[in-house]
Amino acid sequence: MTPLLMAVGFTPLQIVPAVLLSELATGVTAGIAHHGLGNVNLRRGSRDLRIMVIMTTCSAFGVAVAAIVAINLPPMLLKIYIGLLVLAIGITILLTRGKQFGFSWRKVTVLGLVAAFNKGMSGGGYGPVVTGGQILSGVDSKSAIGIASMAEGLTCLVGVIAYCLSGACIDWGLTPWLMVGAICSAPLAAYTVKRFPPKGLTRVIGVAATILGLFTLYRIAL
Repeated sequence: MTPLLMAVGFTPLQIVPAVLLSELATGVTAGIAHHGLGNVNLRRGSRDLRIMVIMTTCSAFGVAVAAIVAINLPPMLLKIYIGLLVLAIGITILLTRGKQFGFSWRKVTVLGLVAAFNKGMSGGGYGPVVTGGQILSGVDSKSAIGIASMAEGLTCLVGVIAYCLSGACIDWGLTPWLMVGAICSAPLAAYTVKRFPPKGLTRVIGVAATILGLFTLYRIAL
């Protein structure tokens, strides 16, 4: 979403708070839908819930720091960072597709910090990083998507607060439309995850992220 909105003329500091607000709504809605459809188990005492809590706690710190950094970066550097980030995510997902790794709480904790920093810097990069990272940490792909959705929503709340406290303004001409589209898409997305083969879904995400990253860098170079 961030690269696409930059391509049509919005600035990063217009986009990021708006995307964070829309994904707050999307994440919570999608997390509930994923749980209801059985993609993830967020019941009390479950491993999925413990992973989600760790992700959210680490992410709260990471996204707050990133919001402060982004406010003080020149717009061109922020655009380059976003382009490189999205491209790196896409390539990483494609290169690691199909690999199996053992579960690790340490990986999950580091993953939450890194992904949240990316989220606060660009408004994006959280879902692909957290989902792919969880899979590399030994979490089932469908559970990883559900956990990432809920953790992302709660992380976005912290990010919005951090941006507002740092003096950024919410673009209310852009934000409501993103929120409406996001909320409407969440139940459909959860159902798609339930029905879609995990390997095919991973491939689609990787290809899309790679194309968006290349397109963003191309636009900057013009």
